[in-house]
Amino acid sequence: MLVLETIAKIRRAYFVHGKPIKAICRELNVSRKVVRSEATEFRYERKRQPMPSMGAWRDELEGLLSANAAKPSRERLTLVRIFEELRGLGYEGSYSSVWRHAQAWKEKRGSTSVAAYVPLSFAPGEAYQFDWSHEIVVLGGVTTTVKVAHVRLCHSRMLFVRAYPRETQEMVFDAHDRAFAFFRGTCTRGIYDNMKTAVDAVFVGKDRQFNRRFGQMCSHYLVEPVACTPASGWEKGQVENQVGLVRRRFFTPRLRFRSYEELNAWLLDQCVVFAKAHRHSERPEQTVWEAFETERASLVPYAGHFDGFHAVPASVSKTCLVRFDNNKYSVLASSLGRPVEIQAYADRIVIRQDGMIVGEHHRCFGRGKTVYDPWHYVPVLARKPGALRNGAPFKDWMLPSSLERVRRKLARSDDGDRQMVSILSAVLSDGMPAVEAACAEALREGACSADVVLNILARQREPVRPPTMATPAGLKLHHEPTADCSRYDQLRRAI
Repeated sequence: MLVLETIAKIRRAYFVHGKPIKAICRELNVSRKVVRSEATEFRYERKRQPMPSMGAWRDELEGLLSANAAKPSRERLTLVRIFEELRGLGYEGSYSSVWRHAQAWKEKRGSTSVAAYVPLSFAPGEAYQFDWSHEIVVLGGVTTTVKVAHVRLCHSRMLFVRAYPRETQEMVFDAHDRAFAFFRGTCTRGIYDNMKTAVDAVFVGKDRQFNRRFGQMCSHYLVEPVACTPASGWEKGQVENQVGLVRRRFFTPRLRFRSYEELNAWLLDQCVVFAKAHRHSERPEQTVWEAFETERASLVPYAGHFDGFHAVPASVSKTCLVRFDNNKYSVLASSLGRPVEIQAYADRIVIRQDGMIVGEHHRCFGRGKTVYDPWHYVPVLARKPGALRNGAPFKDWMLPSSLERVRRKLARSDDGDRQMVSILSAVLSDGMPAVEAACAEALREGACSADVVLNILARQREPVRPPTMATPAGLKLHHEPTADCSRYDQLRRAI
């Protein structure tokens, strides 16, 4: 095949120097047909490709490749395995022939399967997109996979990112509330994938049955939820791209923080810094932050906090514990024997019975842990005072200083546990400030016992006598009455 430099020499010799074709053929050792051609490039293309080994097996190989491509990614065979199967069917050619044909088949198939897309445009305040991603960070010295919630305003491209331990429904509610509070508003439409925390059933087309609690949240914020077609991530392409951007810019290299609170505070700052430093993709004259400030006027005003909890029923064990998310939480002893409702928030657990709160704890995300509130077990101590010394809820119980001093003094006596239980029971009726003040007064007087503390509390509960009022001068008596029983005798004699 002629190289480009030889073709250039032929053209210069003929058109510039005016040499005859015969001389050019003799000097450059080319044929007259090549010199007569006016083309600047010669390309040889074989019209028929002989395949002595592969020809008869071409359809069989393409069938194996098509069947393999239709399998899930984890079940697909390598090309070597396909070659071995073809050899088992009687193929006697080499692996290189199979490899070349497989590459040509892949290119041909890829060119026919490439899909075209239409660029989308959104008006200010029209829509936002929501999605989750999984990132790896170091929290408290432990390598942890966190779930990151992504919210993106489609018009201004403003982003909001927050990390959570779970992808559960209460985390979805908390992420929306914090994002809308940060944006100071929301859009009229929210675009989601078909996540189970939002969608209960997928019907034909765009028809969906949304979760009841998720629908309540959207109604609270005046948002119309829209779910994408299954396996069609391009319908929310902005937030899909944001996942990769945040992973490269925020989570690389691996982040190290002591808690989720520190991590999320840093992520929020990074969102603002990124928005102020980068230009809008469609309006380069504006930064993302400037476009966001402009869009704020078109957002639906923030409707306030949504009580975003996930409620599940539970039963109370004989040890006054309820189980939730592989952990146990204590409740009031009075709730024993009746069902309760656990309201799980992103950061806390609230347990209600008949509408009343019987337990509230900071949420624990480990496994097999038990969270106690010692005050839940104080009524039980009235019947079992000995449990104060070795009861699991009372280990490492940090009491106020005056109560702790009284507890240490009473521990020396034989009935110290019973006396301390009486003092602790008074907290439930009189309140901690009153009992703490009574203990402090008893310590000052040097009489440290339950009777003294309870007596001080009883005196504090006695109503205060009203002050004596001064009698005005006009109401004072001028003649004080005297007690004289002899006057009755005078009356008797007169009769």
